[in-house]
Amino acid sequence: MSSLTEKDRPIVQLLLNTGTCPRCILRFCCVGSQMLYRHPHKDLMKDLQEFLKSNQEKEDTVCLDVADPPCKRSRLEPRGEGAEDLSHNGAIPQVPSADDGNAAMESSAGKVCNVCLGILQEFCEADFVKKMCQKVNSADYQFTSFVFSVSLPPQLSVRERAAWLGVKQQMRNLGLPLAKDDIVQLKEAYKWIIHPQLSEELGVPADGKSLFEVSVVFSHPETEEECHFLATACPDCFKPAKNKQSVFTRMAVIKALEKIKEEDFLKHFPCPPSSPKNLCDALEIQCNNGAVFVAGRYNKYSRNLPQTPWIIDGERKLESSVEELISEHLMAEFKADSFNFSSSGREDVDVRTLGNGRPFAIELVNPRRIRFTVEEMKRLQQAINDSSDKIQVRDLQLVTRSAIGRMKEGEEEKTKTYSALIWTDKAIQREDIAFLDDIKELKLDQKTPLRVLHRRPLAMRCRLIHTMKSEFIDEHHFRLHLKTQAGTYIKEFVHGDFGRTKPNIGSLLNRTADILELDVESVDVDWPPSLAD
Repeated sequence: MSSLTEKDRPIVQLLLNTGTCPRCILRFCCVGSQMLYRHPHKDLMKDLQEFLKSNQEKEDTVCLDVADPPCKRSRLEPRGEGAEDLSHNGAIPQVPSADDGNAAMESSAGKVCNVCLGILQEFCEADFVKKMCQKVNSADYQFTSFVFSVSLPPQLSVRERAAWLGVKQQMRNLGLPLAKDDIVQLKEAYKWIIHPQLSEELGVPADGKSLFEVSVVFSHPETEEECHFLATACPDCFKPAKNKQSVFTRMAVIKALEKIKEEDFLKHFPCPPSSPKNLCDALEIQCNNGAVFVAGRYNKYSRNLPQTPWIIDGERKLESSVEELISEHLMAEFKADSFNFSSSGREDVDVRTLGNGRPFAIELVNPRRIRFTVEEMKRLQQAINDSSDKIQVRDLQLVTRSAIGRMKEGEEEKTKTYSALIWTDKAIQREDIAFLDDIKELKLDQKTPLRVLHRRPLAMRCRLIHTMKSEFIDEHHFRLHLKTQAGTYIKEFVHGDFGRTKPNIGSLLNRTADILELDVESVDVDWPPSLAD
């Protein structure tokens, strides 16, 4: 049972007298009934008035008997503190009588709460909920549930501490015990009120595991003014950060409140807190959908197309890339903000990828549309393929974030098959290259190639050429089919990279060799699952 009892009477009277709203009073009395917080503001004021009028010996309740889950609590001071008396340039106000409490309620009915700064007042009303829902609906997201989050002005923690110190002193003056040093969190109480209203307006349930988030960011113009004394008392807690507009973040303020001594706090902040000059402002109402992941395999048929945008010193070298040719269609259909492209390895700009293609995955960030049928994915795949003759995709499908890990698992242990067109300076005959077919599991020592040294660390890598098969063309050209360990630099294996790859085709044939064309014929990663045509 969640209830107000006789022991709560002094707390109710003091907080009402100092300008605290009914819902914050319930929080300070540790009332855990979610239904009670949803009652209209005027009804709660009336209930509290009736409570104060009731016989002091009658331990009755003014709220509904509702079986609610345990609520989260905010601890307002460390354990073990509070033995000494508190003061702030004078005495704490005496407990008002019931008549005084009624007068306080009448005078404060239209005022901004001195603890929550109006969040549990105006921002719980139906008009504000409708404003949030209009923002959500206008953003045109697909969702079947939602999770609600709220960001609060940092000085709320300061005002809660000040109100609590006032309550603690009042109870001590009356010789009454105060067993608890925590209250119902403002965020939790706010969600108790907002969740059913949002759910009704949006037509979907609230779900803590939902990927669709509706968030409200509250701000207050007096944040820096009210928190400034903490920066003086605890300067180590407030350090500038590049991505923060103010040093007075919620976590910094909480850290400072844990460090500051009570006597120092009381010297600089009124307890109970004074009425604020302004109401909070709902700075932002935001929506965000969890990322959607699309996977498939791509073939690249052009020898003048990079996998990702080719930009050097801010200058674009080629007009497009595999990544862009695929992602532009996905971005448009999923209506996403941005994307992240990944693949099982990569090919050079002048290398084709043939066979079954190379596995890839794209993370679509904050998509508006998230539901696609199998037929719709097939049509999307066809649209990509019709848009360019440089690439083709297959097996396009929705996947989970965890499934993408399979693309990278054991990447260097996987095998890849290549076809290389090779030139030699000295004339060759068919029998000069036949011995290559008999070489198995050839071990290479490959120092980081000169051509990638600007973006890869200098290292010696051991790689394997599992098999080779030669195909004689003429006295200066032959084609070599190779099955290698993933991560092998094929071009360097052919020409030797000035001795940085040993052995190499040039050293094996005892002549200068170079590579004219290279094709990836297969990437042996069994992912994503193949789909029927």
